[in-house]
Amino acid sequence: MKRLIIVISALGAILLFLLASAGANTSLFSHNYPLLLGLNVLLALGLAVLVGVQLRTLWREYRQRQFGSRLKLKLIGMFVLLAVVPGALIYAVSVQFAVRSIESWYNVRVDSALESGMTLGRSALDALLNQLGERCRSIALEAGDNGPPGLGALVQIREQLDADEVSVLSTSGRVVSTTSDMRNGLAPDVLPSLQLRQARQNRGYRAVEGEGDKLVMRVVVPIASRQFQADPLLLQVRVQVPEALAQSAERIQELNQSYQELLLARQGLKQIYLITLTLALLLSMFAAMAIAFMFARSLSAPLLILAEGTRAVTAGDFSPRQSLPARDELGVLTQSFNRMTRQLLDARAQAEKNRAAVDSARAYLESVLANLSAGVLAFSVEGELRAANQGALTILQDDLGGYEALTLAAWPGHVMFRDTILAGFADNEDSWHKQIEIDHGDGIIQTLLLHGSKLPPSSGGGFVVVFDDITELISAQRNAAWAEVARRLAHEIKNPLTPIQLSAERLQLKLIDHLDEVDQAMLTRATQTIVNQVEAMKNLVNGFRDYARLPSPKLAPVDLNALLHEVLALYEGSAVPVSAELAAELPRVQADASQLRQVIHNLLQNAQDAVSELPGALVTVLTRREGKRVELLVRDNGSGFPAAILVRAMEPYVTTKPRGSGLGLAIVRKIIEEHRGDITLGNRSEGGAEVKVRLRLAHSEVVVN
Repeated sequence: MKRLIIVISALGAILLFLLASAGANTSLFSHNYPLLLGLNVLLALGLAVLVGVQLRTLWREYRQRQFGSRLKLKLIGMFVLLAVVPGALIYAVSVQFAVRSIESWYNVRVDSALESGMTLGRSALDALLNQLGERCRSIALEAGDNGPPGLGALVQIREQLDADEVSVLSTSGRVVSTTSDMRNGLAPDVLPSLQLRQARQNRGYRAVEGEGDKLVMRVVVPIASRQFQADPLLLQVRVQVPEALAQSAERIQELNQSYQELLLARQGLKQIYLITLTLALLLSMFAAMAIAFMFARSLSAPLLILAEGTRAVTAGDFSPRQSLPARDELGVLTQSFNRMTRQLLDARAQAEKNRAAVDSARAYLESVLANLSAGVLAFSVEGELRAANQGALTILQDDLGGYEALTLAAWPGHVMFRDTILAGFADNEDSWHKQIEIDHGDGIIQTLLLHGSKLPPSSGGGFVVVFDDITELISAQRNAAWAEVARRLAHEIKNPLTPIQLSAERLQLKLIDHLDEVDQAMLTRATQTIVNQVEAMKNLVNGFRDYARLPSPKLAPVDLNALLHEVLALYEGSAVPVSAELAAELPRVQADASQLRQVIHNLLQNAQDAVSELPGALVTVLTRREGKRVELLVRDNGSGFPAAILVRAMEPYVTTKPRGSGLGLAIVRKIIEEHRGDITLGNRSEGGAEVKVRLRLAHSEVVVN
């Protein structure tokens, strides 16, 4: 738009200049004035349309209350007022001045003076031309008596007459000899041959000729000769009219011509000047309005940019706005605003970077805390819960919903846990350790180890509690202790058992023949009791030995389904039926077949013992694949595991059977752990117990699958 306005304004100025020039020249007016007038009218209409479009756009912005529209309207009104009022005043004065000036041009005395000047100028030129002709004729006569003049004579003639050029020509136009002042070139200016012959016949040729901005007198006279010549010679002399006289004559002629044109176009000139001034007023007014729009936009653009930038900054967008190349105060203001937004953007980027680093560190810390098996609780100085990791929720078996708004002393649940923490920090110690046992009922006891520490004031103060469920650890320690006890008992008890059994049998052999039947029967019962108890003690010691010194498994690919078929064949016809639901195409497992067979026997015997006295008793064995593991499940339809021993069922000497040793599940667990598998116990929702054993796939099966 800016370029369009500049182009239209420049074009209008050019067309107005041409229109004014056409009005000042009658011939130019008669040929080009209508075209120039039409072009100026079209240009004025174009500017009017452009201004109308701009006004419509501005009015729409004003009605929509766009920012900056009021300012642009005021600026445009001010510019238009400053342009139109002086322009209209100058227009009125110019019209009056033009009309009166045109009227003053037409004066009889001026006409007479111009005519007298023209006559005087012609008379002066004629006098000079006649004088030059007479002198040239005299020189030609002398030359005819002495023969054709040579170059030296021509030079003398040129100096004598102060001529620009002196030449000897033939009537055919041939240059015999010539000399000049070099201002007009080397070749002389020769008249056409026809005029030369006429000059010969008419006894000469005289004329005043115009050459550019000067007047030259040309005189051609015949050179008399005593001899007959087929091509007579002529003397041509060219002398420049004095510059002052030439300019005066030319000026008088131009003034006279202009005056005559004015006489012919008196009323037309008035109309021309009136139309020209009117078009000039319209073009200047429309151009001023268009330029006013342009300047209003240029002046309001920085304010609009600042307004847009302010709204963007308010919305959180600190990206730099469009920069203006202007070097005035508004341009400097927008550049300063852009620098400010860039600094804000850099500051926010740095803040975002720092926040990202903090978030990354927090996320890393949260990830570490989330993957910790230990629980972590952070409290404020007032005792309000600020953070808790997943381990804490898992150990406490509570999502702690609603606890954030409460102080630790006001916790409605976890009373023992709460009181232990309060007691730990009540002594104003910076760090403390405590171990507690929480009874969840049904014989389930959870052992927790707590560690509390106060946070430094620089980090906001408060305190943190780290705790862990060491129930499994204590169970493992208990298992290790039982293993050591079993090893020592097996060593200390097994050695005397065989001599005791042999001594009882020897006493029976030696004494039985010396006793009557009643005593024999009593001796037999006594010795048999000793032998049976020794066998029971041997079995118990063997159990101790197996638990304490379980051999390392010899792992190899084992077909679990085939192994189950072998073992289940031994249970056909048993009091408690065993059903099998084995998965087809079950992959092989990495296991020791003999130890795995022992595991299956122990699980089946435990399941049958648990439901042996129930009507409709049934034991079910299932196999299936779960990811990279194979699961073996042994289920029964009994009453399930008692809640009191479910947590400790796989510890040594924990049993519900009256005559059980409590080592079966402990040995099973140890075998499975040696196989790098896992075993879990549970009760089914539909009733009955379930033991789940998960074993690793054989290496070949992992590669194939």
